[in-house]
Amino acid sequence: MKAYIVGVGTTKFEKPETGDRQYWDMAREAGAAALADTGVAYGQVDQVAVGYCFQQSTAGQRAAYELGLTGVPVYNVNNNCATGATALMLARQFVEGGAGDCVLALGFEKMTRGALGGGAGQGDFAASPVARHYGVMAARHGFAQSPPTAQIFGNAAREHMERYGTTVAQLAAVAAKNHRHSAGNPDAQFQDVYSVDEILAAKPVHPPLTRLQCSPTSDGAAAALVVSERFVVRHGLHDKAVEIAAQAMTTDTEESFASGSCIDVVGRPMSRAAALAAYEKSGLGIEDVDVVELHDCFSVNELLTYEALGMCPDGESGKLVESGATTYGGRWVVNPSGGLISKGHPLGATGLAQAAELVRQLRGEAGARQVEGARTGLAHNIGLGGAAVVTLLRRSSSPCR
Repeated sequence: MKAYIVGVGTTKFEKPETGDRQYWDMAREAGAAALADTGVAYGQVDQVAVGYCFQQSTAGQRAAYELGLTGVPVYNVNNNCATGATALMLARQFVEGGAGDCVLALGFEKMTRGALGGGAGQGDFAASPVARHYGVMAARHGFAQSPPTAQIFGNAAREHMERYGTTVAQLAAVAAKNHRHSAGNPDAQFQDVYSVDEILAAKPVHPPLTRLQCSPTSDGAAAALVVSERFVVRHGLHDKAVEIAAQAMTTDTEESFASGSCIDVVGRPMSRAAALAAYEKSGLGIEDVDVVELHDCFSVNELLTYEALGMCPDGESGKLVESGATTYGGRWVVNPSGGLISKGHPLGATGLAQAAELVRQLRGEAGARQVEGARTGLAHNIGLGGAAVVTLLRRSSSPCR
């Protein structure tokens, strides 16, 4: 059974502690927007998958109750930075498996200011779910005083530079592109445009990464309504429907750790495996994709993901972004929303916000950031610990007909 996204909703992503919105307020706004996008009532929803990382157990219910008290099953999802895409994956599986014709995937986060911790170097290294990952980093690079996540990705960038000759300007070009794209997104946390030189001159976080190459902590929510083909037909939602052509999740294998490289331990092998599985399921390849929303938690991760998705050979990603191939007028438009670096990164919402951006692009509803003629989109959402989710979305000329 095919699954379709027919409704999406997002809030504006904001710096933490800048307003008085609670997580349930943000969830209500995004969920209600996804329902309103289709005219579907919450009472028609059969299942709800709710993703978040920083709230207590059953916070998913607290959030979903804002939409209605219908007794619908609510599943709480936590998969680190891949939480939003994992909630979407559960929604799709419910629909494809016949557990519901109409399923809401909802993700939110209310965070605190400051860099994310990684468990390592904070007194609980051994107990951290990512202790093994940081142990690989520490064995090769030691452990510094900078934020742990910036360290592990910064060290992956250093390795990429040493191995392939990638330059600091190429890393900064990723951030410059995504900051430029975010100027067209009114819901982005940041909408300022920076040059490569300005990005390189920004405050260092962990060499070679500067502050403007790192995604911020954010408050925000996003939602997607996933339905069956018969639901689309029954409710006349053909003009709204975007098919989930394929979706795949992978977790760490021995390849993530065997090399002792931060490039591998932050997820390039996972991302590659998830992409290949999604391509095989859908019959599509990266050459069929028009627009990409990928997990640029740090500028280097965008480069690593180009390689994992097959957009270029390993080591050629710096040249790819420098060539203009991943922006408007190039082969693909990557992160037209501004990406995590500029749009923001409320962990539980990120994967669903990526899907929402792609749905709007494929419907031709993206306004100033519209990718001309976009028919196929790819979302990539990854979390240390680990999980990588790749989703292929397709807009046919006459879905379900």
